[in-house]
Amino acid sequence: MKKSYSDKPLVNERIRYPKVRLIDEIGTQLGIYSSEEALKLAIEEGLDLVMISDKSDPPVCRIIDYGKYKFLQEKKAKEAKKKQHNINVKEVKMRYKIEEHDYQVRLNQALKFLQSGDKVKVTVIFRGREIQHTNLAIELLQKMAKDLNTYAAIQQAPSRDGKNMIMILSPQKK
Repeated sequence: MKKSYSDKPLVNERIRYPKVRLIDEIGTQLGIYSSEEALKLAIEEGLDLVMISDKSDPPVCRIIDYGKYKFLQEKKAKEAKKKQHNINVKEVKMRYKIEEHDYQVRLNQALKFLQSGDKVKVTVIFRGREIQHTNLAIELLQKMAKDLNTYAAIQQAPSRDGKNMIMILSPQKK
């Protein structure tokens, strides 16, 4: 994804504020200077004048190496992205007339999804007149919730959704 111009901080001549609060590369405040004076100080040190915050009054600028600053910002963003975990909703579908082995396969699938940190949507599908047997589907979903109770908590209790009966399980907090 390409960053737009507005995402990049203002650097050197692009800073058009009359007064700026100046910080040197160590982090000590130098005081309030005009943009031109601040730029001259930065050039004398062989570094860049970079706008850190334009929200304050006057805006805060820092004398630093812009290439290094940009690299550190990208590194921080990468690190933050690494630490976040996206929770997906995985689905396990079955009929209410399911044999024991097939049920165990669905149970193991749901267990695998929960252990990887994903939510599981358990769906019991009805065809034709089977919709009359919603009580059997509720029993099946409750059995699955009971079998997975050490790994999952019921986020949404069994409920009818058209010709389906659904229940959502979320992984237990450790």
